[in-house]
Amino acid sequence: MDFKDVMTARRAVNFFDPDRDVPQADLEAMLETAVRAPSGFNLQPWKVAVLRDPARKAKLRALAWDQPKVTEAPVVLMFLADTQAWKVYEPSFERQFSYLVETGRFKPEERDAFIAAVQGIYGETPEKALAFGVKNTAFLAMTFMYAAADAGYVTHPMDGFDHDGVRAAFGIPDRFWIPLLMAVGHLKPGVAVAPAKWRFSPDDILYTLPE
Repeated sequence: MDFKDVMTARRAVNFFDPDRDVPQADLEAMLETAVRAPSGFNLQPWKVAVLRDPARKAKLRALAWDQPKVTEAPVVLMFLADTQAWKVYEPSFERQFSYLVETGRFKPEERDAFIAAVQGIYGETPEKALAFGVKNTAFLAMTFMYAAADAGYVTHPMDGFDHDGVRAAFGIPDRFWIPLLMAVGHLKPGVAVAPAKWRFSPDDILYTLPE
């Protein structure tokens, strides 16, 4: 599908066909595309929890404003933003620095300079660490939605849920913030996709900085 067609086709769909599954191979293919999303310093501070079990989805639905799509969609993804992936000795940090050395971008003796750069951007305050995890995970989630639309699936990103309740109910460690949940599946038969909503024009969003 042409990229502009993907952009046009993607919708936040509320009604899912509960009888049509998302095969694991398809889900993994979409995730493989999604991980090509941009990532600061290529640290990739994200995880994705996959919920298929009806009982677990029902537990999640109770914490997500009782949205029917949580249990109707065959798959619900929980996107987890890792606020600590920038830290020294974390797998993301170590793998990236090793890659930089292997590819000649850094020398082993420049490790301290890399540490300083990463910590200065992402680790100076809890707010920066949170922003680091959330914005990168949002890139992943958006790229996944485009990949899903291209593969013929529909999605719905959700931020209407009890964050702390979900964290407690599913044992999510404190290092992760949960930016969004996402229902994934097929459109329910007989339901028409709503027309695209209005968007601001480029003129509306261009901002002129003061002199």
